[in-house]
Amino acid sequence: MPSPRRLRPSEGTAPAPGASPVQVALDELGTPLRDVTFVVVDLETTGGRPGDDAITEIGAVKVRGGEVLGEFQTLVDPGGPVPPFIQVLTGITTSMLVGAPTIAQVLPGFLEFARGSVLVAHNAPFDVGFLRAAAARCDRAWPGFQVVDTVRLARRVVLRDEAPNHKLSTLAALFGAVETPNHRALADARATVDVLHALLGRLAPLGVTHLEDLATATDPVPADVRRRSGLADGLPDAPGVYLFRGPREEVLYVGVSTTSLRRRVRSYFTSSEKRGRMTEMVRLAVRVDPVVCASPLEARVRELRLIAEHAPRYNRRSRSPERMPWVRLTDEPFPRLSVVRDVREGAAHIGPFASRALAQQAVDALHATFPVRQCTGRLPAQPAPGAHACVLAEVGRCGAPCVGGQDVAGYAPVAEAVREAMTGDPRDVARAHAARIRTLATQERFEEAAGVRDRLTAFVRGAARAQRHARAATCRELGAARRTDEGGWELVLVRHGRLAGTAVVDRRTDPLPVVASLRAGGEHVTPPVAPATAAHPEETDLVLAWLEQPGVRLVVLDGEWSSPARSAQAVRDAAAAVTLDLVAPRAPLLDDAPPSTATASRRTA
Repeated sequence: MPSPRRLRPSEGTAPAPGASPVQVALDELGTPLRDVTFVVVDLETTGGRPGDDAITEIGAVKVRGGEVLGEFQTLVDPGGPVPPFIQVLTGITTSMLVGAPTIAQVLPGFLEFARGSVLVAHNAPFDVGFLRAAAARCDRAWPGFQVVDTVRLARRVVLRDEAPNHKLSTLAALFGAVETPNHRALADARATVDVLHALLGRLAPLGVTHLEDLATATDPVPADVRRRSGLADGLPDAPGVYLFRGPREEVLYVGVSTTSLRRRVRSYFTSSEKRGRMTEMVRLAVRVDPVVCASPLEARVRELRLIAEHAPRYNRRSRSPERMPWVRLTDEPFPRLSVVRDVREGAAHIGPFASRALAQQAVDALHATFPVRQCTGRLPAQPAPGAHACVLAEVGRCGAPCVGGQDVAGYAPVAEAVREAMTGDPRDVARAHAARIRTLATQERFEEAAGVRDRLTAFVRGAARAQRHARAATCRELGAARRTDEGGWELVLVRHGRLAGTAVVDRRTDPLPVVASLRAGGEHVTPPVAPATAAHPEETDLVLAWLEQPGVRLVVLDGEWSSPARSAQAVRDAAAAVTLDLVAPRAPLLDDAPPSTATASRRTA
C-alpha cells in the first residue's frame, strides 16, 4: 500500500547534507545528440512546387554518433519530361528516368529507411514538402518526423564575416566537407552530413547537447540563457513544483508543472518564454530544486504555499494572501459597510477580493441597492447633541440614524436586508442593477451601464466566494476520491478548506485503508473564523474546483456540505447573462419561486 502524503506549509527541497548522489536515468536527462539517429535527405525535382512538380531523385544518408549507418539512393520516374533548365542544373535527363521506379514504388522503401529517425535537410521545408505531397498522392500517412533544417541552424552560428550566404555549397566549403555538392541527391546529402556535424559542434558550447535542445536551437534565445539549460538536467518527468534559487540560496521564483517538471523548466531556456523578467531571473539562477507531487492538485497547492512562504521577487501573484480585502457589515447598533483586511466573528463578510478597488465596487453595489448608512464613524444608540444629517438623508438614500431619523429597531430591517444579500440570497441586488442597466442601455448611456455591470459582477463574485468558502471553513473533515485515467484513485483529505493530505493508488489497491491512513496522518488544522478558511483563498478555490469535478465521490464527511439553491453562486451565471443581454426582460435569477436547499449526501468509493 502506498504511503499517504501529508501536506505541510513547505517541504525541504534541497538534498540533505551528506546524502548519497542518485544516478539520473537517461530518459530524465533527454536524448544526447550522439545517440540520435539522423537521416539526412536531399531531393532533385522537376520544379519548386510540391503540388505540381515531381521528385526525380532521392538521396539519403543515415548517421548516428558521427558514423554512417547506411545510404539510400534512387532515381524516380516523375511521370513526364524533365524541364530543360532542370536537366542543365542537375544533369538528370528525361531519358535517364525511363524505366525508373515511380514515387509510389519508392516511397515505402524510403519511409522504412527513415523510420524512427530525425529527418535533416538543407532548406528542409522544400524537401519535406515534396515528400509529404508524395505521401498524400500515394494515400500514405506521413509519419510525422521531427525535422531539422541546417539552413536555420547555420543562420544561428555562421556569421556574415565567415560566409556571404548559407547555401549548401558555401557551407560545405567553409567546413571542409569531403563531398562537394553538385545538385545530385546523394552527393548533396553526404555534404549536408558534414555540414550538420560542424553545426552541432558549434552549437554544443551554447548548451545544445540533447535532442530536446536541438528542437529549439534556432530560437532567438540569448546564448547565456541557453547555456543555463543544464539547470533542467536531472529534473523528474513528473508533476510538481520547482524553485529557482539564486547565488545566496534565495528563492527567485516558484512555478508548477502538472505533467513534467523537466519539460516545464526546459521551456525557460527557449523562445517560448517571452517574459523579460523571466529571462532576468534565469540569468541569476544557480539551481532548480524540484518537489515531486502525487497529483496536479497537490502541485498547485504546494506552489501557492511556497509562494506565500518565500515571497519570491519574480512571482507576482499569491504573495500576500493576508492583504486580500473583505467587505464587512459591522457588528454595531447601526451597522455599516467597510473594506477590511481580516474576518471577525459575528459580522457578515463577502470576499476576499483580488484588490481593494473590486471590494469597493461591491460596497457601491450594496449602497446602490439598500439605504444603509455610508458615514464611517460608529454611531451611538442615541444621537449625539449637535449631530446633523448628510446629503444622502435629504435625497432619501439614508434614514439618518445619526440625528434620530431611525432608531435601532427601525434601522434593523435595512441591516438585515444587507446581511441577507451578502450571506444568502442576492437577488435584490441583481434585480436593482439589472433594471438600472436596462434603463441606461435604452438611453444609450453604455459607459454608465458598463460601470453598473462591473459593480454587480464584483458583488456577486465576492458573495459567491464567501459563501462557498464558509461552507468549506465550517466542515471539519472531508475525504473524497476520484478515478484516475489509469483506473486507480486520487484521494484528497480537506480540513476547514485546507488540503490536509493526498494520495494516489493504483487500480489493484483498495483505497479505503489509504483513506484511513490519510485521516490518521493528515495535517492538523486549527478551525478558522468563517467565511475565511484555514488556507490561502486560492488554495480553497483549487480544492473546491477539484471537489466539484464530475465523478468525485465523498468518502468521509465530518460536518455539513450543502449549498442553498438561491445562493450567490447560483445567481452568478444568471447575473452575467442579464448584464450581457442588456434588454432581456426577466432572467431566471429574478424569478420568485420559493428557495430550496441542496445538500450533498455521503457516498463511499
